[in-house]
Amino acid sequence: MDSARTFESIVIIFNPNSTGDAPELAQQLHHRLKELLTYQPRISLQPTEHAGHAVDLAREAAAAGGDVLVVSVSGDGGYNEVVNGVMQAGNPNAVCAVRAAGNANDHSRIIGTKPLEEAIAEGHVHHIDLLRINTGQKDNEPLEYAHSYIGFGLTPVVATELEKGSKGALKEMVTVIQTFSKFEPFGIRMPDGKRRKFDSLVFANINEMAKYATLSDADDHPSDGKFEVIVFPHMPKWRTLLTALKATTQGLGDQPSVSSYEFTTLKPLPYQMDGEVKSVEADVKVRVECAPGALATLG
Repeated sequence: MDSARTFESIVIIFNPNSTGDAPELAQQLHHRLKELLTYQPRISLQPTEHAGHAVDLAREAAAAGGDVLVVSVSGDGGYNEVVNGVMQAGNPNAVCAVRAAGNANDHSRIIGTKPLEEAIAEGHVHHIDLLRINTGQKDNEPLEYAHSYIGFGLTPVVATELEKGSKGALKEMVTVIQTFSKFEPFGIRMPDGKRRKFDSLVFANINEMAKYATLSDADDHPSDGKFEVIVFPHMPKWRTLLTALKATTQGLGDQPSVSSYEFTTLKPLPYQMDGEVKSVEADVKVRVECAPGALATLG
C-alpha cells in the first residue's frame, strides 16, 4: 500500500440518463467529499453525453496532469470506459475509483472494503492488476483493458442476461435456458496449430460475475500478476447447461491461473469486457495478458 494521497482535482463521471440512480449518487458523493476532505481539491461533476464518452472524459481528466482522481459512478461497463480512458492518458499520478450504480457492480462488490468517500478521505491508494487484450490493433490504436473479466462464448452472455433479468432461482434458470437455446459454439486455433471448439472461454481478474455466477474458488486479490482461465470445451448441450447452472449455484471450483493466453480466431468473434460487447475479425491473433499493478485505485 502506498502512503496516503491528496488530490489536486477529483472528477466524478456519470451517465445522467442512467436507468439507475447514478445522477443522484454522483451528487451525493460530491456533497460528502466537500464535507469530509480536510483539503480543498477541485471537485467537478462530468455527465456523459453518449456511449463511449466516459473514455474521452477520463482521458482528458487524467491527461491534464497532476494528482487527479477519476471516479466512475456506474456499473462495471461504465467503469471499464473510465479505466481505459485513464490508461490511455499515461499519467502515473492518476487514480481511478468506482461508486457502484446501475445493474452490474461485480468489481465494486468484490474489491471494495469501505464506503468510497471514506476511502478518498483516507487517501490510501493501492495498485491492482488489469487484463490487457491485443486484438491486432494498429500502432496508433490503444490496447484495451478490463478490470474484471474478458469473455468469449456462453458464460459471459448468460451472466449478462442474468443481471438484466429478475432475480430468483427459478427465473435465473429460465434465463440460462433461453440464452443457451440460441447459443452456438466457436472455434479457435491454438499456438501449436491445433483447432479447438469451445462453448465458453473466460479470463477473470475476479472470481464472480453478475452476483450469481461464481467462476473460481480462488480468493487471491487481483494483484498477483495472474488471472484465472475458465474453459467450457464444446460438449453435449445438456452437459454445458448443467455446467452453466452450476456456475450460478455452487460455483465452478478451482481454475488454472496464467499470466498470458494466446489464440487465433477462425471467424469474426464477439467478446465481452466487463459486460461491454466488442468484436474481433477472423484470422486475428488474440493475446490476453495480465498488466501487473497497472491500475492505481482506492476503496
